[in-house]
Amino acid sequence: MNRGSGSGNRGSGNTGHRDVYGPRGGVNLPALRGHNDALVLDLLRAAGPAGLGRTELAARTGLTPQAVSKITARLGADGLIAEAGRAASTGGKPRTLLRLVPDARHAVGVHLDRDELLAVRVDLAGRVVAESSGPLDFGAGPEAAVEAVVRAVARVRDPSGPPLLGVGVAAPGPLDHRAGVMGRVTGFPSWKDFPLRGVLEGRLGLPVLLDKDTNAGAAAAAGAWLRATWPGAGAGAGADAYAGPDAEGAEVYAGGGARTCVYLHIGTGLGAGLWLGGGVYRGARSAAGEFGHQVLLLDGPRCRCGARGCVEALCLEAVARGDVPEAARIVGEAAANLVALLDVDRVLLGGRVVAAAPDVFVAGVGAVLAARALDPARPVVGLAGAGVAEGAAEMALTPLFGRA
Repeated sequence: MNRGSGSGNRGSGNTGHRDVYGPRGGVNLPALRGHNDALVLDLLRAAGPAGLGRTELAARTGLTPQAVSKITARLGADGLIAEAGRAASTGGKPRTLLRLVPDARHAVGVHLDRDELLAVRVDLAGRVVAESSGPLDFGAGPEAAVEAVVRAVARVRDPSGPPLLGVGVAAPGPLDHRAGVMGRVTGFPSWKDFPLRGVLEGRLGLPVLLDKDTNAGAAAAAGAWLRATWPGAGAGAGADAYAGPDAEGAEVYAGGGARTCVYLHIGTGLGAGLWLGGGVYRGARSAAGEFGHQVLLLDGPRCRCGARGCVEALCLEAVARGDVPEAARIVGEAAANLVALLDVDRVLLGGRVVAAAPDVFVAGVGAVLAARALDPARPVVGLAGAGVAEGAAEMALTPLFGRA
């Protein structure tokens, strides 16, 4: 969730926002306006129902009070923000507080699993307002899956409701997030090179964003975790409260530093979503997070990827024979490798296998991390606070809030 400083400085390294400079170095005014609107909307979303005053918005974005007044007037005319009351007087005229209007726009998220499809419609605050689920045969091929997505979106869509910003689709990887094209999904060769995003945009008449299921899960899990630490969010506020972006645009909290986490999804397969530097890390080829295919046991059982002794093969074999504690231990060993490489703050667990035995997995993974910790400040292990479909919907919301 990278935020810019609002100053439009070039060369900051922050790629979370659209480029506000033209090809010859001149300012791209429409892009700059969208960039600044997004900064304000993102802060108001973080503030929740309590809202923020224009003075606070100016201080946190680096924009002038006059610019903030113009932006908020424009956003108010579009129905995206509204007054949230007045702040307590400190001697002068009480400040007017502004808040995001969650029902001004909606978005849809779709989770294409290997045997199930789940679709949700969410508001601008990320709350689920409608959902639909049903069986899916991913092996039946792309055309059948496209029809299933179109039907699911129709079921959760409200023709008389708020406009839809778009549809986020989370699918098994590998895939090309930027091009919207599927890769060679393990066990499903018919999906290779299928332009899923383009086909769905043609069928739905809406913007579509495609990403790996684990990346969507990371966005949902990190979002739920971070929202609990934002000012005004309740018990999470305080030492871990959001303090603004650092010089690189990453989220910084009162406790110090940028928050990072890894989301581990354990379902029909195993994968990881990486939340690093204030956003999902995908890698140059959208290939980051292939957690399930790291080898733990040389010459171990054959994995469907072709290698032997992969985490996925070992874990799912343990689940199949009913040894859930052993499955959790295996995931913990693989997670410890990842933690040693990335030094993350949180390990968040999700997926149907975890949902069937959440306490066993949290305890089992946590025990391995504690035993292998090289630093007393080892990461906290917990459950993901939201699912993959919600993360897919979040992907469709992110352009409004200026994030990639």
